[in-house]
Amino acid sequence: MSTPAASLPRQALAEFVGTAALLCAVIGSGIMAERLAGGNVAVALLANTLATVFALYVLIETLGPVSGAHFNPLVTLVLWTRVAAARETKLQFAVVFIASQLAGAVLGAFLANAMFDLQVLQFSGKLRGGWDAAGRFTGWGQWLAEAVATGGLLFVILRSAPGKASALVACYIGAAYWFTASTSFANPAAVMGRMFSDSFAGIAPASATGFVLAQCVGAATGAWLARLLAPQPQ
Repeated sequence: MSTPAASLPRQALAEFVGTAALLCAVIGSGIMAERLAGGNVAVALLANTLATVFALYVLIETLGPVSGAHFNPLVTLVLWTRVAAARETKLQFAVVFIASQLAGAVLGAFLANAMFDLQVLQFSGKLRGGWDAAGRFTGWGQWLAEAVATGGLLFVILRSAPGKASALVACYIGAAYWFTASTSFANPAAVMGRMFSDSFAGIAPASATGFVLAQCVGAATGAWLARLLAPQPQ
């Protein structure tokens, strides 16, 4: 969490721009990959993964010095809860950060849709868990995957050595795209943005609540594990 002495508007702008750029990269690369992969889902996912990894690394490196490059409401909340001093002041930062992240995610989706000549305002029809058209409930595996992905992300962030977070976070997300059933959203802002694109990277609004709840459980678990494994004072 950035310090209260820093400019809140400047940091909020960094979170807004960074989250917008990240969602634009995720959704835009998904649209491009789907168009060029000729129906090969593995190739499309690989292209989507690489674009996300590269964009995430660049955004953390360039915007990290400004705001800490959270781009994720759960990262902001976990870092806020870990800082006892001046918590009321930091709560203001947390609220503004989260609002900026959610707004940026929606803008990023709109930009991606517009760049590919799609309807700017749209909603995804891609179910990722929930009740399907046949009345069957699915999605436990994807929800578990989101808990694992988000827990791992928070663990990596909290246990990264100084100066290493950008590379470690980008590498982890790239790996989690492939070892989780959900392709590792790991971010409520990402869920928000992806709801507004009926594309390869989208998620139907009906599936969003389960993903976000699973992410919250995962974030709490990852933060607890990071604290449990932190070096003990001598």
